[in-house]
Amino acid sequence: MSERWARVRVDLAALCVAALCLAGAAVVCYGGQQPGGEGLPRTLPVLMYHHVVEAGECNDMTVTAQKLDADLTWLQENGYQTILPRELAEGGPFPDKPVLLTFDDGYRSNYDLLYPLLKKHQMKAVISIIVCKTDQALSGNVSWEMCREMTASGLVEIGSHTYALHNFESQNGGYDPNGPNGVQRLPGESKEDFCGRVLEDLQKSHNRIEAQLGEAVCFFAYPFGATEPWAKAMLEENFPVSVVTKSGMAHPRKGLHELPRLTVTMDTSLADLLG
Repeated sequence: MSERWARVRVDLAALCVAALCLAGAAVVCYGGQQPGGEGLPRTLPVLMYHHVVEAGECNDMTVTAQKLDADLTWLQENGYQTILPRELAEGGPFPDKPVLLTFDDGYRSNYDLLYPLLKKHQMKAVISIIVCKTDQALSGNVSWEMCREMTASGLVEIGSHTYALHNFESQNGGYDPNGPNGVQRLPGESKEDFCGRVLEDLQKSHNRIEAQLGEAVCFFAYPFGATEPWAKAMLEENFPVSVVTKSGMAHPRKGLHELPRLTVTMDTSLADLLG
């Protein structure tokens, strides 16, 4: 390791410690497999969904309940078994054909439409919530009571999609092609300012989920799939598993962070995607 990189790591570690102290929370540690662990799956399809609707016109972030039901049926009929991020962090054991179902943003439809389908098929999924929306009890998002009910079933795990870093101020929640996005640092932003704006947000999201649900928080979904070197150490310390939006099959034995995913839309055939 170069001297310059060692100094950067030390500086970032100091900032992360400051953020953790300000947030007043302990770091969660898992005793699971380390990158390269033989117990982890060699390959893992991580399917990415967002919003679910009863019927009607859909965009790339939306599928109908009928489509989702058909996807879950196809997975079962073809021997796939769902797992949760905490199972990855704990090192298994795993089924022969594991699949991880992820739902971003924490839409109310995840409770109204997804959850009944998970119960019907006895399948599992992780829902990554934008925590400030759940704290504000917004009607379009899952509530803490819904989250508690779903996690108590053992079929749902709640992950973080940040507390409030989803481009609400600059893009009304949408992606900015010119950046920065999500947890990325602003132009000219100092490490101290980044720590206060981003690292404290991430720690707050972690703390709120843990406090409300009473269980360890294991999973982080990067908004827009946008990663940031200054946030990497803190994220990996607090969230044993993380995903991005880069398309591809995940290889857990190479590590459990920034796993790629496979986007599912109304036009996606799982037979073509996974066949």
